[in-house]
Parts: sequence; structure tokens; C-alpha cells
Amino acid sequence: MMQTSRCVRYFLVRLALTGYCELLVDVEEETALEYRVLTDPLHRYVVSQIDMALRKNNYKRKKGEEDFLHLQKPLFVTFLIIYLIILIGNLIILATICYNSRLHTPMYFFLANLSFLDITYTSTTFPKMLVNFFLLKTPVSLTACLVQLYFFMCFACVEFTLLTAMAYDRYVAICIPLRYMVIMNKVTCLQLSAGAWIVGFLDPIAHTVLFSQLSFCGPNEINHFFCDITSILRLSCSSTHIIETLTYVIASVVLLNMFVLTLTSYIYIISAILKIRSSDGRRKTFSTCTSHLTVVLLLYGAISIMYVRPRSTYSQNYNKIYSLLYIALVPLCNPFIYSLKNKELKNFLTLKGLQRVKLMT
Repeated sequence: MMQTSRCVRYFLVRLALTGYCELLVDVEEETALEYRVLTDPLHRYVVSQIDMALRKNNYKRKKGEEDFLHLQKPLFVTFLIIYLIILIGNLIILATICYNSRLHTPMYFFLANLSFLDITYTSTTFPKMLVNFFLLKTPVSLTACLVQLYFFMCFACVEFTLLTAMAYDRYVAICIPLRYMVIMNKVTCLQLSAGAWIVGFLDPIAHTVLFSQLSFCGPNEINHFFCDITSILRLSCSSTHIIETLTYVIASVVLLNMFVLTLTSYIYIISAILKIRSSDGRRKTFSTCTSHLTVVLLLYGAISIMYVRPRSTYSQNYNKIYSLLYIALVPLCNPFIYSLKNKELKNFLTLKGLQRVKLMT
């Protein structure tokens, strides 16, 4: 089936000027429907059916907007609270690590990077999303959309790379404990951290350049909370084959390698823990990496739910819900996971809280 523009006006002009044409129109789930116009009566019938379908689609869209108005304020308040919790929680972790000299270790150095990353990561999507919830519809330029997309992909890549570096840190601490401080010195930590950020900033450049070359001649409304890759590709009337291929290649090279390295680290970690004879020793050793392992499982689980599922279940509305797993749920859980599961950080925060209570009384 021939791939053409989704611009409805373009199709109507073709119908008006020609007695024989092939027409591809997207009125509901953006699936192509083919019409062959052979005679004038059939020509008029096709035009009437298209007009009816478009009116029906516009009615459903208006009805959906009216239904959304009832959820507008609750959604705004809910996501505002989530955003504030993410900001405050990660700022507390950053301040705690900087304030307490006993936490100036490689593990907490990477945790501080992760907390700063969660602040920047959510700040690329939440402010604009909150404005959209508050005002229902707000215009965004193509340049602003590409900037948001670049930083979103950038910080997402940094998170995967940083979690891989943290997995390596846990591997060295548990499997090679006597050489831990020699291997994970300040220079190594800085190199791993800088490498994660450099890879993250370089990775989306090709995507952004290719996206800027796309042509948009159809509907100009992004059916999403933010400038998501799939949502932008749906609006383009030019070929997106190169971008889609590049996405799969980069996902295979970067994300798959990060997953394999993280998985390999934990295979060695679990093997080393199982060799410990005492159950108390196994429990204490495993507790040093439970926070990181929980975050890894949560992030990769959210990505798997979003992208690794049957194609028949793909729907733009469901995609918007699934995307909240990694743009809201994962950053929201990170401060709680590291503050509740990390014994040293939890004890320090509890101690400071008790001292403030005593000072107030």
C-alpha cells in the first residue's frame, strides 16, 4: 500500500481534481484505508464517507476534551506534588551526601550523580506538562520540541550508563573487597561519571539532526504529555525509515550493552554472596546493593512494559500512560528506595531529624 501524506486537505484536492486516485486517510487509530475512485458516483460517495468520518472523529475529539476538563485540575495537582517530591527528595540526598564526610565514598558519589540526574531528567518534561494540564493546550515550536527531545534522550541515556557504572562499583566492592579503594579511586570515579555524561550528551545528536530534517504537513497536535519520539514521527509526512533504523541500532548498541554489563556484574555479585558461609554475612553483603538492584529492576521493567510488548497492544493513549512509569514513577521512587533501603543514609537522616526535634523542644 502506497505511503502518502496524512494531510486531509491534500486528499480532498486530489479527489476533486482526479477521477481515479488512491487515497490513504487516517481517521481513528492512524491505520491506512485504501479507496479507489473509478467513477463520478463513487467519487461523491467516497467524499461523503470521508466527510462523515472526519465529523465523527472531530465530535469524539471534542467530547474527549470535555471529559478531560473534569480531570484537568486533579491531574495538575497530582503531578505538581509528584514533581515537588522528586525535587525535594533528591535535593535532600544531595545535601546529605555533601554535608556528611563519612558519605564521601564511591557509592555515594554515584548516588549524588543519580540524584542530580533525576532532578534534571524530570525538569525536562514536568514543567511543560504541568503548564499543559493547567491551560489544557499550549503551543510549542518545533525548535523547543526538538530541544526537549534532545535533553530527554540525553538524560535517559546518562541514567542507564550511570546505573551500569554503579553496578561495576558494587561488583568491585563485593567481589574484590581488598582492592576496592585502589580500583575505585577518585580518578576512576570521575572518569566513570564523566564518561556517563559524555555518552549521554553525544548519543542523541544524530537523532536530533535527523528530526530537524523532517517535513510536517499534516495535523500539528502532539498526542502526548511531552515531545516523544513516536508522537513526532506520527506527525511527519516524510520518510522516517532512517530515524527508526537509527533508533533500533542505538538501542541495541547502547542499552543492550548496558543491560548485559549490569547483568554480568550481578551474576558475579550473587555468585560471590552465595560463597559466604554465614547467613548473616550473606544478608549484610547483599544489603549493600539492594537499593541499586531495586532501581535497576524498576527502570528496566518500566522500559520493557513500554517497548517490549506485542505490537497488537500498541495504542497512543496507552503509550501515554506507560510513559509515566519512567518519566514519573522511577524518579519518584528513587529517593525513597535509597533513603529507606540504604542503612547509612537512613541513619544519618534519622539522626539529623531527631537532633532538630530536640532543638525545637
